[in-house]
Amino acid sequence: MRFFYSLVLIVLLFPASLIAQQRQYSTTDREAIKNFALANESVDEHLYDDAIMQLEKAVSADKKFVEAHALLADVLRLKRRSKEAIPHYLKVIELEPEHNRAIYLKVGEAEITDAQYAPAKLHLEKYITYPNLTAQNEAFARKLLRDCEFSIEALKHPVPFTPVNMGPEINTPFDEYLPVATADESTLIFTRKINNNEDFYKSDKADGKWKKAVYLSDAINTPSYNEGAQSISQDGKYLFFTGCNRPDGQGRCDIYIAQKKGDGWEKPFSLAAPLNTTGWEAQPSISADGRTIYFVSNRKGGYGGYDIWKSQLTDKGWGEPENMGPNVNTIYDEQSPFIHPDDSTFYFCSNGWPGMGNKDLFITRKAKDGKWQKPVNLGSPINSAGDENGLTLTANGAYAFFASDNLNGFGGYDIYTFELPVSLRPNVVTYVKGDIKDIKTKAPLEAIVEIMDLEKNMPVYQDYSSEDAGEFLATLAAGKNYGLNISRQGYLFYSDNFSLVGHAPKTAFNISVLLSPIEVGGKVILKNIFFDTNKFDLKVESKSELQKLIEFLTLNPTVRIEISGYTDDIGNDQANQLLSENRAKAVYQYLAGSNINASRLVYKGYGKADPIVPNTSDDNRAKNRRTEFKIIAK
Repeated sequence: MRFFYSLVLIVLLFPASLIAQQRQYSTTDREAIKNFALANESVDEHLYDDAIMQLEKAVSADKKFVEAHALLADVLRLKRRSKEAIPHYLKVIELEPEHNRAIYLKVGEAEITDAQYAPAKLHLEKYITYPNLTAQNEAFARKLLRDCEFSIEALKHPVPFTPVNMGPEINTPFDEYLPVATADESTLIFTRKINNNEDFYKSDKADGKWKKAVYLSDAINTPSYNEGAQSISQDGKYLFFTGCNRPDGQGRCDIYIAQKKGDGWEKPFSLAAPLNTTGWEAQPSISADGRTIYFVSNRKGGYGGYDIWKSQLTDKGWGEPENMGPNVNTIYDEQSPFIHPDDSTFYFCSNGWPGMGNKDLFITRKAKDGKWQKPVNLGSPINSAGDENGLTLTANGAYAFFASDNLNGFGGYDIYTFELPVSLRPNVVTYVKGDIKDIKTKAPLEAIVEIMDLEKNMPVYQDYSSEDAGEFLATLAAGKNYGLNISRQGYLFYSDNFSLVGHAPKTAFNISVLLSPIEVGGKVILKNIFFDTNKFDLKVESKSELQKLIEFLTLNPTVRIEISGYTDDIGNDQANQLLSENRAKAVYQYLAGSNINASRLVYKGYGKADPIVPNTSDDNRAKNRRTEFKIIAK
């Protein structure tokens, strides 16, 4: 785990000790000087624990030994023991305020790590008064000052935060972290670290409770390499994860994908170039529609050490990655991206934006122009002076998962959940669960599933139903109208539309589909063909449905169809007959103009004939006003 002060600490640590060796010591005590000299040798050999013991003897022999206090503080901080380092830095300032101006930067950083923001602010303000500071150190000090100023105000306005340990079913004395859940919250997958080896485990939910976690899969986990930092597709069928030092990798860490088949997982494969490089690619987060992947990389072209990038799925695979830009990335480190299924709310951790110290969690939202807005710190006490990262959310956005090692858990890092404050939640989404079967045999079918946002006339979900159960699951924005198209070779395609307006987001919207084999006389109602009232001009929203019909005819080149138009019983019969015929003709002309041989097509208007439901209500009349196609030869 990277700490943002490490580079500055290393740069400042050793010059301080060397300078001390070249000047007259502040003590004449031989025992103190002897131990100080031994400590410098230990530091040179990276024996830091020995150095700490020797320096403690030195300051014990002479409590006013300035150089020993300064070096002891440096070594303690190098060992991540900032709280113990602070008194020694303060002793240096007390004994010799101008001993070394770097002391003020070091103690300020250590105090931030210990949540002592007010004194840290004073020491950092003192540091930047010195002349001729290096540009790097001055910028770092001003960054720490912004952290102090933010933290002092954040502590005055805490946000609600009641973390709950997920219990012994999930957590053990080992480290557990980076949890992700499927959209229906039926499965949780996380990383467990045992003896420096990271593997995936999963827990399934039954009767509202998480079951004891089990080893995920020998096909994905390995005894020799680390697997971690995963993202699971909303339906639980695809696992994107980080694999490090694998023989088939391109760099130190690469991003892999594995597909679920039945109850098991297939062998994972690398996403390859241009997504993976000889650098470091890790921590993927996949969008709900599966077409955008966000990840962390130290590749060239970034703003700092680790940046967050994204790549779009194209017909030729994953496209050239694009940096998330200056409203996400800084000259420091950004990690742990999580894109919520609403596709417009993004969470990540950073030590570059003003925070409580080290890595904090942030949220940024996508504006109407598609650009990400300036991120907002999730606030205290969600963020602390410690290291917060790896936040993920449930699909409904009400609860978050995260890992922590400072909340008195079962040991090491444990996984917790908490209710997210309303102001920090994403847009409301819900999920659609469906199953597809053969209309005759009722056997489950693997089929292509496409869900369209009818308002935007664009796909929001494209995938296959599962081979073993014929099931699919899609996360969608609540309060919208959608079109559904399902197709499989040898079958008539299925067309429908449904509305999530008024649907309770916490419950699944269930759809069951029966596909009919291609047979003469088989019919399909084209439910996503739209016309204005009493008109026969095809509306733009019809284009995706027409494209599906074109694909069906292309896939089945011997099939001939009749396009049939129908109206309700309102109005003049002759006018209805003409309107229905003109609407059927409009579809015929569209297909004929799209490289479908006109000899395979006929059209006919039926007016108010053959209603599928009684014309007794507005809803029923709407159903009777329809366009169909019928198989007339195969």
